[in-house]
Amino acid sequence: MAPTDDTARVAPGDPLTPEASGETAGTAEPPEAPEAPAPGGPAGRLSRMPVWLPRAMVLALALIACFQFGSWAFHQVVGLLINLLIAFFLALAVEPAVSWMSGHGMRRGLATGLVFLLVLVASAGFVTLLGTIMADQIIQLVEDFPGTLDSLINWINSTFGTDLSRVEIQDSLLHSAWLQSYVRNSASGVLDVSTQVLGGLFRMLTVLLFAFYFAADGPRLRRTLCSVLPPARQAEVLRAWEIAATKTGGYIYSRGLMALASGLAHYVLLEALGVQYAPVLAVWVGLVSQFIPTIGTYLAGALPILLAFAVNPWYALWVFIFVVVYQQFENYLLQPKLTARTVDLHPAVAFGSVIAGTALLGAVGALIAIPAVATLQAFLSVYVKRYEVLDDPRVGGHRRRRRPTVPPRLRRLVTAPRGEAGRLPWTRPGAGGAEANDAGPGEA
Repeated sequence: MAPTDDTARVAPGDPLTPEASGETAGTAEPPEAPEAPAPGGPAGRLSRMPVWLPRAMVLALALIACFQFGSWAFHQVVGLLINLLIAFFLALAVEPAVSWMSGHGMRRGLATGLVFLLVLVASAGFVTLLGTIMADQIIQLVEDFPGTLDSLINWINSTFGTDLSRVEIQDSLLHSAWLQSYVRNSASGVLDVSTQVLGGLFRMLTVLLFAFYFAADGPRLRRTLCSVLPPARQAEVLRAWEIAATKTGGYIYSRGLMALASGLAHYVLLEALGVQYAPVLAVWVGLVSQFIPTIGTYLAGALPILLAFAVNPWYALWVFIFVVVYQQFENYLLQPKLTARTVDLHPAVAFGSVIAGTALLGAVGALIAIPAVATLQAFLSVYVKRYEVLDDPRVGGHRRRRRPTVPPRLRRLVTAPRGEAGRLPWTRPGAGGAEANDAGPGEA
């Protein structure tokens, strides 16, 4: 009888038998687990953090911290940097006078102190004189205010048919809510104003101190700066320093000329109107409007308007109109011409530099923008290579004149000699050559 199970049909020694495969009948081993990847293999490298990543993260955090600290430190000392910049240009402005005095045998420190002392004495005397004039005029305005108010009320009543009274107007003003709130706010803001005044005085003393050191120790400062540079760089630094002094001096000279022109113009107006202290007011307008940027014009014109109002209110209006008109004349005509001649700067560049300086540093930027840009332009002109310009009419601002185009047929008729093959318009097609051409229209 043939065996029925499948194992009986498998021959001994067959590779599929359990004996051949190493397995015993009735037993089955579980499948082996996959081997773990070697630590140095590709899968091991992907599962671990790269060695350079922690160092890169620490370096990035350190750079961010250094940037934050540098930004904080810069914002803390930006006021000092601006003061140093003002002091540097102030030292450049007095450099010609100090060099002239030291060249005649005076010690440089003594010469610098003498120049600054003269400037301070002149400024203090001018401010004291103007303060006395302003105090006298304010007292006079306060004393004359009731009479001026009565005349104004009478004119309004007679012109518009109203019935106003000075006593009622004074009572309504004194008991008004806005006046009481203004007095309270002014009382609370006295401390802030005092703090600002003291801060301004400290800043002015800081600028003067650094300017004195820059001017008195200018040769030593230049020597120290050049000692760390190669000879070629030393020549460039000294050239830049000389250019800066020249341009700053030219800027001060142009401002002085504009102050003189402004003072003379306002003196003529104030003297014609009969305003008191016209010479002092003219000097005030000239200096303040030129050497205090941005608000100097309005500050300079406020005092003459106030004093003219004490004489006649209509005179104050005339002074205001004159100040506005003269300011436009100075901004668009006088200042560009003088700046172009003294600082050697194009009027458009000068105007744009003032706007850019005001946007960057405010009033300080407006004051030093023109000499700074003029210095930079003069210094770069040494290193910018220039080429000869082509002789082209378009360079001169005009184009070539084009000759009027003549039709070819008309050109042949005009230029062809008599007796040649070209027929004139009035000749008939069968007529002879020379005879037909010599005959006029009527003869043909």
